Amino acid sequence: MRTRLSALTALTALTAVGSLVLAGCTSGGDASDASAPRSGGTLTYATGDAEPTCLDPHVGGNYPQALVSTQYLESLVSKDSDGEIVPWLATSWEESSDGLSWTFDLRDDVAFSDGTPFDAAAVAANVAHLQDPETLSSTGYLALGKVTGVEAVDEHTARFDLSAPDSALLESLTQPWVAMESPTALERSQEENCESPVGTGPFVVESWTKQDRVVLTRNDDHTSPPADAAHDGPAYLDEIVWRFIPDSAARYAALQAGQVDVIDNVQPDTLVAAGKDDALAEIDAPRPGAANRIELNSGKAPFDDERVREAFITGVDVTDGIDSLFFGTAERSYSPLSSVEPLAYSDPSLFEVDVDAANALLDDAGWTERDSDGFRTKGGERLTLEFPVSTNQSIPAEQSLFEQIQAGARDLGFDVVLSPLDVSSWYGALAANDYDLVSAPYTKVGPDVLRILYDTAGITPAPSGYFANLAQLSDPALDDLLKRASETSDADERADLYEQAQTIVLESRTVLPLYDQQNHYLVGPAVTGVRALPPVSAVTLYDAYIVD
Repeated sequence: MRTRLSALTALTALTAVGSLVLAGCTSGGDASDASAPRSGGTLTYATGDAEPTCLDPHVGGNYPQALVSTQYLESLVSKDSDGEIVPWLATSWEESSDGLSWTFDLRDDVAFSDGTPFDAAAVAANVAHLQDPETLSSTGYLALGKVTGVEAVDEHTARFDLSAPDSALLESLTQPWVAMESPTALERSQEENCESPVGTGPFVVESWTKQDRVVLTRNDDHTSPPADAAHDGPAYLDEIVWRFIPDSAARYAALQAGQVDVIDNVQPDTLVAAGKDDALAEIDAPRPGAANRIELNSGKAPFDDERVREAFITGVDVTDGIDSLFFGTAERSYSPLSSVEPLAYSDPSLFEVDVDAANALLDDAGWTERDSDGFRTKGGERLTLEFPVSTNQSIPAEQSLFEQIQAGARDLGFDVVLSPLDVSSWYGALAANDYDLVSAPYTKVGPDVLRILYDTAGITPAPSGYFANLAQLSDPALDDLLKRASETSDADERADLYEQAQTIVLESRTVLPLYDQQNHYLVGPAVTGVRALPPVSAVTLYDAYIVD
């Protein structure tokens, strides 16, 4: 069965001042019963994502950076809960008739928290910073790959010039990895800017105690919320204490005890338990872009042989593991894209488990012998698969799923070597091409993430050293489809091209989709007004306030 996934509403509209936006679920804690919004107080947020090595999301560009920087940096545009692009630091925009430039009208009443004016020159400085190889950007760098420069037409008008039309530019500009920072602050050393980035947002980085917390204080001069915010002016909270608590049980216990007010990276068993507690509210906000998936490195043996890739994908059952380990909190995916992407395309038929067929494929590929441990061999070489796992990015349930996959693959004769690594070592393994299997979450707004992940050009590393095409898929027909999709403004043509592209990706047998990138927040009873900002589902505390 082949189906195009319908759009899912990831985030519901913010219907009243102080309401709690819940995406895709209901929860306890009706904000309509709360008192009117009031200023003051400290909110404590506990994150289970890896602590950033740099608080400037221009550098590198991972989700932990997006989470914290959403509190102090702002973007030119945003998305609302209907998926529409809405104003933020830019008030309006227009594409040229040839698609080779976009002109943005900017707000004229905004300054960075260090007093530097926000203007067209600031926009140009930010794009230059992202594209400077010394910045070591990956996510932002790749998102703006077609931008050749920004010209300040006048003080509050900025023109983006492009090497080719970019139908994804507005989607890209909603992301925190391309948010605006003070040009004055960017002139500091990278080390200093990583410690305390300066934005136009509702909070300011006050201090960062490594392996403990970041303290953010209210920006009393804030004037520039996104168009879908619940109020104008400064935030309600005096302070945010952003704590790093890696252990899931410890985070949940701290929430139950009232020691923290919001937690993220909530594990499946915790979600089940929290669902029985009416005092807690859940925000279920799957990330956009790619689905969580395992990618098979087709750039080297043994997965340079499509028969071996197909044998692995069709010979190992992952659905039962997802059902049992995630307690119904995650649904099996059959698409390279997240289900929140309206153009996600699914083909479950490609992932039907057939162990006999898988064994026949391996025999046909020449892996006919078995060693004393039961693993397949060819020419004296064992059928070994290196699978580095980022313990900072893969939750315990997912790591258990990988162990189940390892066991299932063993029955076929694969020797899957799971290597738990911290995030730095994990990136090192990828850069050294020391992997055969990898689960690498990638968040980007819109289906253009397919170009980042599967165009041949994605095998070439970004300045940071990271390359996104970890499947090392190189197909000229796919490259052409992704190029044409990225350049057309015709919605129907774009949808058709992306469906064709996803078909090629799925049929290449380089991708084993698992489920959406999980993004669950739990909110305690002492606070309301917390929501997930639609572009990348990072939580925003701008509208949040204390209710007790």
